[in-house]
Order: sequence, then structure tokens, then C-alpha cells
Amino acid sequence: MTLAVYPGTFDPITLGHVDVVRRAATLFDRVILGVAHNAAKDSSRLFTIDERVALARAALAHIPGAEVAVIPGLLADFCAQRGADAIVKGLRNGTDFDAEVPMALLNRELGAPETFFLAAAPTHAHVSSSLVKDVARHGGDVSALVPAGVAAALARAFATPAPGTASAPAPAATTAPAADPSTATPNPQNRRTNP
Repeated sequence: MTLAVYPGTFDPITLGHVDVVRRAATLFDRVILGVAHNAAKDSSRLFTIDERVALARAALAHIPGAEVAVIPGLLADFCAQRGADAIVKGLRNGTDFDAEVPMALLNRELGAPETFFLAAAPTHAHVSSSLVKDVARHGGDVSALVPAGVAAALARAFATPAPGTASAPAPAATTAPAADPSTATPNPQNRRTNP
């Protein structure tokens, strides 16, 4: 049986990541989505390692041969321990390529198997975990970018209602007394730039 490891931080997992696993599962008998654990950087993550693993497991439950595990140290060591035949990485653009090739070369030098690159599907080429978090942080709808469980987890993390749920009513507006226009200080932000 062939085994591929798809490593990353997956903070959080996106539909682009799910698509890479789905496609890799057509090439390999088993695919492990390896959630990288870096104690020095985990405090800057939105989700804990356990939350990222749980979200990934739920997102991949429908893909035969897919599993989720934590990569506790070097990817090359993890691949050797699991008997991996390949590493799989998704590439969205040239920037990803420039970052991933040196890592693939170093991993190979450390004894890891070859890295296979899968070009992102056009529908997911613009999606990244960072952009998803930015949109969610500002109350945007990310339901077309992440699995449903992830959208709900993001809404909880940023205390915004998930798409399709009712939000709490806004507090009633209060009216301040009208200011005397003759004493008001001009606000440069209110100037019109076009006639």
C-alpha cells in the first residue's frame, strides 16, 4: 500500500486543503494530513493543535484512505516512522513554488521521500488559511472557502454569527443633542473630493 503525507499547519483547514487530500487519495492508497506541531510558534496560531486536528478529521471524514496525525518534529522523521512513500504539497502560485522547492530539497536531503506537487484547482487557487482568518476576523462570510465545521469554529473564535444564523439585535440607537454648526470643528474626513 502506498502512503503519502500532506504536511502543513492547517490553521484552519480550507476547502483547498480538502481538495488536495481528495486528489492525492486517487494517487495513493492512504494519505495522512500531517498537522505540524511547533511549540515555539503554536502560541501564535488561532486554533490549538488539538482543535486543528479535530477540524481536519471532520473535514476529511468522507475521503476513503485519508487520516489526520500530528507531526511532532521533523517531517523526514515522521515520514520514516510512518513508512511514507511520498510527500504531497499543493501549489497555488509561483510564490508557493518558490517556498516549497527548497523545503522539498532539504527534506530529501534529510532522508524524506520525494515531494509531489499538485497544482491548486482554479476554484481554490486564491484561498489561504491566512486570508480566510482575515475575512472571518472582520465578520465576512467564509462558508464558500472552508468546511462548515471550520466556518462555525471561526465564527466562535471571532465571536461573529455563522452564516445562516440569526445575530443578536443591535442595541437601540441613542440620539445626541444637535451641535451648534457655528462652533463645530471641521472634520477633514467629511470633505468631498469630487464636486
